Amino acid sequence: MTNSELIKEVDARSASALASGALVPVQAEQDTVEQDGMRFVVRWVSSLAAKDASAGVAVPGGPRDPNFNPFLHPEPALTVGALGDTHVAILNKFPLSQQHLVLATKVFEDQLMPINQADFMALARVMTEAGGMGLYNGGKVAGASQRHKHLQWIPGTPDNASLAIYLPGLPQDLPLQGLATHPKLPMRHCFVRVDCTTGMPVEQAAEQLTQAWAHGTQTLGLQAGADGLVPPYNMLISHGWMLLVPRSQERYESISIASICFGGTIYTRHREQLDVVRKAGPLQALAAVGFPA
Repeated sequence: MTNSELIKEVDARSASALASGALVPVQAEQDTVEQDGMRFVVRWVSSLAAKDASAGVAVPGGPRDPNFNPFLHPEPALTVGALGDTHVAILNKFPLSQQHLVLATKVFEDQLMPINQADFMALARVMTEAGGMGLYNGGKVAGASQRHKHLQWIPGTPDNASLAIYLPGLPQDLPLQGLATHPKLPMRHCFVRVDCTTGMPVEQAAEQLTQAWAHGTQTLGLQAGADGLVPPYNMLISHGWMLLVPRSQERYESISIASICFGGTIYTRHREQLDVVRKAGPLQALAAVGFPA
């Protein structure tokens, strides 16, 4: 599939999958919380609870079928198409926004394994056409619900999570591959300056992302082990930055924190969890699942 065809196919596949019931529609309620001059969104998405129920999970964190793999042989109704030779674009069955994509390897690789240039090529094919934000949950502790290696992508709409919330606190004159930390983030993290804008060559964007990831993980001291990088981590890419956050645990209270939550929008499975985040403060909830800065 060429870049020019991708988003049209996403929209066409989404319409047919919604009509057939293969795709669960996005249903959300939200509130905003101001903290340290930053505006966070706390969003309850009912489809997240439906996702747990579909996997046979009675409560968050319950047992899952270890043999279930929705990405090795994805539902045809949700399959958008190939992204080069190594990856396939799939509609997220339980989306957090419209056009929410999973970019999965065609052959099984473990989600704990380091991201490589082929993974970034798949992401760059989407982002150089449509912008938006790339996401990666490096293992279950980092919020991954599936072991099959996959990145995620959401479009860059005003109501979607992104790294825009952090831009006022980051240096705008930093050269590519330059490193920064945000003065208001209380957890260990690293921002790396990148360029993955619409219209640029896919190979160039993928090479930049690969180098930025290597630079950032080395700076944070993430070490390759038998089961992947240690500790687990989240990655977000948007607005000219890559953000990497090492993880110490999956949950704050009962709320599973994934990479998207570090993009200014914290997603919950149940309405009462909105109050949990409001009471603690978004920055405290995010800091609790990372390491002290």
